[in-house]
Amino acid sequence: MGKTHILASTVAVTLACLSYGTPNMPADKTEPQAGVRAQLVYPGIWRIRLGTPERLTPLGYRSAAVAKDGLANLNAAPAPAVAIDQIRFAKSARGCIVEFPMDKSEKFYGLGLSTNTFELSGRKAWVVPSDHPEETTNESHAPEPFFVSSRGYGVYLDTARYAAVSFGNVAEKEGHRKSVLVDIPGARGVDVYIFSGKSPLESVQRYNLFAGGGVVPPMWGLGIAYRGKGSATADDVLGLAKSFRDDDIPCDIFGIEPGWQTQTYSCSFLWNLGHFPKPSEFIDKMHGMDYRMSFWEHPFTHPTSPIHEALKPYSGSHLVWNGLVPDFATPQARKIFLGQQNESLFSKGVDSLKIDEVDYQPFKPDPWSFPDSSTFPSGLDGEQMHSLFGTLCQQTMLTPYREKNLRTWGLVRNSGALSASLPYTIYSDTYDHRSYIRGLAKTGFGGHLWTPEVRDAKSVDDLIRRVQTVIFSPYAMINCWYMKMPPWLQIDADKSNAGQKMAESEDTTRRVREIFRLRMSLAPYLYSAFNEYRQTGLPVVRALCLDYPGEADLAGVDDQFMFGPSMMVAPMMEGQKKRPVAFPKGDWYDFYTGERVKGGQVVEVAKTLDEMPLYVKAETLLPLAEPVNHIGKETVFKIHVRVYGAHPGDLSLYEDDWETYDYEKGAQTKLTLSWTSSGGASKRSGNYAKHRYEIVGWESK
Repeated sequence: MGKTHILASTVAVTLACLSYGTPNMPADKTEPQAGVRAQLVYPGIWRIRLGTPERLTPLGYRSAAVAKDGLANLNAAPAPAVAIDQIRFAKSARGCIVEFPMDKSEKFYGLGLSTNTFELSGRKAWVVPSDHPEETTNESHAPEPFFVSSRGYGVYLDTARYAAVSFGNVAEKEGHRKSVLVDIPGARGVDVYIFSGKSPLESVQRYNLFAGGGVVPPMWGLGIAYRGKGSATADDVLGLAKSFRDDDIPCDIFGIEPGWQTQTYSCSFLWNLGHFPKPSEFIDKMHGMDYRMSFWEHPFTHPTSPIHEALKPYSGSHLVWNGLVPDFATPQARKIFLGQQNESLFSKGVDSLKIDEVDYQPFKPDPWSFPDSSTFPSGLDGEQMHSLFGTLCQQTMLTPYREKNLRTWGLVRNSGALSASLPYTIYSDTYDHRSYIRGLAKTGFGGHLWTPEVRDAKSVDDLIRRVQTVIFSPYAMINCWYMKMPPWLQIDADKSNAGQKMAESEDTTRRVREIFRLRMSLAPYLYSAFNEYRQTGLPVVRALCLDYPGEADLAGVDDQFMFGPSMMVAPMMEGQKKRPVAFPKGDWYDFYTGERVKGGQVVEVAKTLDEMPLYVKAETLLPLAEPVNHIGKETVFKIHVRVYGAHPGDLSLYEDDWETYDYEKGAQTKLTLSWTSSGGASKRSGNYAKHRYEIVGWESK
C-alpha cells in the first residue's frame, strides 16, 4: 500500500462476542485475521485488538487484579455510546493510528494529570511523562492513555509509547469528517478497551475497577503531613516535632528529605551519621511522639551504594546523575534494591517513602534523565520505561509493606496507567496555585491522586488560601524542604532560614491550626470516600462535570471540585475577597453558615480569609469528628452528624484497624448512619469488634 493516511487500511470493527474473556495479554501477540471483533471481557468493558500489539505494555505490569465484584455490582452497562463499527485502524512506516468517530458537540477529558489543560476537544495532547505538568502540550507527572467522553464512554489504549491524540482538530481530506485521532509511534498495533456507562462517571468507575479498584490509605495518612528542611539533623527534627505537639498543631506524618543519606543525586541509601548518628533511636523517638515517618529518595543508585555492583547487570544502559537506573521490570533488580532499602529503612520502621525524580523532560534542551534510546534487561526501551518507571517504582516500594501486612501512604513524582490501587499521591515541584487547583479537578478523570503541596508564600493571604486548598486533597502536605521554620511562623524562605519569625506569626499560626483541625474533623468522611473508591471506583476528588454531566455550564469548570460524595470546594486565590461559584442544580448549603443556595446558577460569593466557598449538597449526612492532633492506634473519633435537607440518604462509615490489609479479608465493620422524622440512628454490620466511632450528636441544618 503506497498511501499511509487513515483511509489506506481501514478495519471495520463489529460488536460481537458477549462471553467474558480475559484481558491478559499473551506473550506472542499475533496479527488478527480479517474482521476484527470487539470482545466483552467484563461487564461494560470491551476489548478490540488492532494490528499486532506490543508485548510490553502497562497492562502487562498492572498493579492489581481486576475488581470483578465491583464491576458486577455497578449499574447494568449500556452498549458503548461510541460507534464501534466506525473505529478505524491503520499502520504506517512510523507506527500506527487509531481513529474514533466523534460528534460535533462531544467533549473529552483525561489523558493524565496535566495541570494546564482540562477539556480537550479541539486540542492535540501528548501522553508523555514530564516534570513540568503545567505545559499546554499535556505532558504530566501522570500520563495515562485513557480519556472519557461527555457521551458516557471511556477509551483506554494499552501502550507505553508517547501517544499523541488529536480531539477533532484535524480533518481528513475527503468528507471533512472530524474524529479523535490517536497516533502511536513505533507500534504496529494496540489493544483498545472501551468502557461504557450511563454517564462519564460510570465509565471512569469501570476503568478504576479494571485497574483493581481504588486504594484505601491507613487512617493516619489522612491527617496532616509536614516535611522538614533537607539539611535538618535528628535534633532539629525532634525539636520541631515536639513544638508541634506543644503548640497543638495537628500532624501525623513527618517527612525527612535528602539529608538523611551520605550521597544524593544519585543516592547511596546509606545513613548520614553526622546528621543522624543513631537512626533507629531517632525513628523510635519520633514514633514515641506518634509521628509516622516518610523518607525521601530516588532510585538512581550512586557508585558508593553497597548494591551498586550487584545492580549493574539489572540496570539500564545509561546513567542518571552518575547513578544506575534499576530495571524494576526484573525481579532481580527489585530484590537487590529492596535488600538495601530493608537494611536502611524498612527494618527501622519507616512508614512511607517519597519517591522523587522518576519523571522526565522529553521536550527540553537539557533533559536530566535517561534517553528514550536506552535499553533495559527486561526488554523495555527508554521510551517505554519512562512511561512505566513511576508505576514500577511504586510497586517495588510497596512490596515490603504488603509482606508485613502494613498499609503505607507515600508520594511519587510520576505515575501512569492503571494506578488506582497504588497508595501514592503525585506532587510537583511547580508551585502555581491555580494549576494546583486544576490538577485536583482533573484527578477524577483517571486513577490518580494529587496534592497541591504548600511551601513558602508571597503573603499571609497567599499562605492561608494555599493551606485551605491542600486540606481538600488526598494528601494534606506542607513541604518545607528548603525552609528552617514552618511557613505559619515565616513565609519568606530566606528569613525562615535566618531564624526570623514574622510579626504576624501568632495570628497566622492560629489560622493554620484551625484549618488543620478542619481537615482532622473530616478524616472519617474521607476514609469512607476512599472505601467507596475501592469498592465502586468512584474517585474521591472529581470535577463537577463528572457528577453533573447534563449541565452544559459545568463542562469547563476547572477551579471547583467535589470532595467525597457530598462536598463541593471552590478554592480562593491570594487577594480574592469574592469569587464566582457555579452551583449544580439542586440545593446547596454553606458549610460555615448553613445558608441555603439554590443550584443551577453562578453566584458571586464573598468570604473572609478565615473561610472559603465550601458547600454541602442537600439530602446529605455529613459526619464531623472532634479534631485530634494525630491519629493513633487507639483513637476513637467522636462524631457529630450534620443533617442537610429533609430526606438525606444513608451514609456508611468504616471501622477496621486502620493500618493493615485485614479489611480486605473481611475484618471491617460498616457503621450506617440514617435519618428519619424520628431523628438519627446508627447500625453496625460486619465482624470488626472494636468501635472506632462514637456518635455524640445530630444537628439538622
